[in-house]
Amino acid sequence: MDKNLKKDGGYEYLEIGKGQPLIILHGLMGNLSNFDGMFTYFPQKGYRIIMPQLPIYNLPLLKTNVKHLAKFVKGFITYKNLENYILIGNSLGGHIALYYSKLNPEKISGMILTGSSGLYENAMGGGYPRRGDYEYVTKKVQDVFYDPKTATKEIIDESFDVINNRSKLIRILTIAKSAIRHNMAKDLPKMKMPVCLIWGKNDKVTPPNVAEEFKKLLPNSELNWVDKCGHAPMMERPDVFNEIIEKWLTKNKF
Repeated sequence: MDKNLKKDGGYEYLEIGKGQPLIILHGLMGNLSNFDGMFTYFPQKGYRIIMPQLPIYNLPLLKTNVKHLAKFVKGFITYKNLENYILIGNSLGGHIALYYSKLNPEKISGMILTGSSGLYENAMGGGYPRRGDYEYVTKKVQDVFYDPKTATKEIIDESFDVINNRSKLIRILTIAKSAIRHNMAKDLPKMKMPVCLIWGKNDKVTPPNVAEEFKKLLPNSELNWVDKCGHAPMMERPDVFNEIIEKWLTKNKF
C-alpha cells in the first residue's frame, strides 16, 4: 500500500474508494500496512478509506502528545474537506480518535476502536525498552499477538530500528507518558455517537477488562470479541475484523 502514498498539503496519506469516509488512525508502533485488509475490502462495499501518516516522530518534542496528534487529525480532515466520517483507531490511534471526539463532538458520525488506549495500556510491559537487545524486542512484539508467528521478522526489525533510534525512542516514551496523562474516563460518558469496540480476547496490551470498561463508559457502544487474537485484530484476524465492521456499519445505516 505504501507505493500509493499521496503527498500534498503537508500530509502523507493513503486513500482509495468512493463513498462515506472511513478514516484510519494507526498505533504508536504501527504503520500504514497494518490495515491492508480494510483497504482491499471496504472500497468494494462503497466506502472511501483514508489513512494519514501520523507525525509521531516529526512533531517538536513539546508537541509530541495525544492532544497535538488530535489537532493534526483535525487539520488533515479540514484540508481534505471531509464530512460524515467515521474514525477507526487501533491502540494510540484509538486514543487520538477519542481525544479528537472530545474536541469536535459535532463533527464525527461514529467511531471504531480496537485495542484502544485512553483508559489503560501496558505497551512496555512495565519495563523500559532495551536498546540493542533484539531478543527483548522480539518478545515484546510477539506479545502483541496471540500467535507469535504473526510477528514477522520485518515487523520485529522495524520495531528494533525505532527503539534504537534515540530521537524516535524519546518520542515513544513521551507519547506513552502523554497517553497516561490524557486519561479519557471522565470524557467517555459525554460521547453520544455510535461506537464499535473490537477486542482480541487475548490482548495483553489493553486487556479484556479495558474493553469492558470502555463498553461501560461509552453510552452508545457495542463490544465485539475476537477469539484467539491479541492487540491488533485487523492484522491477526482481518476477515473477522472486517465482518464485524461491516455488520456494525449496516446496523447503524452508515
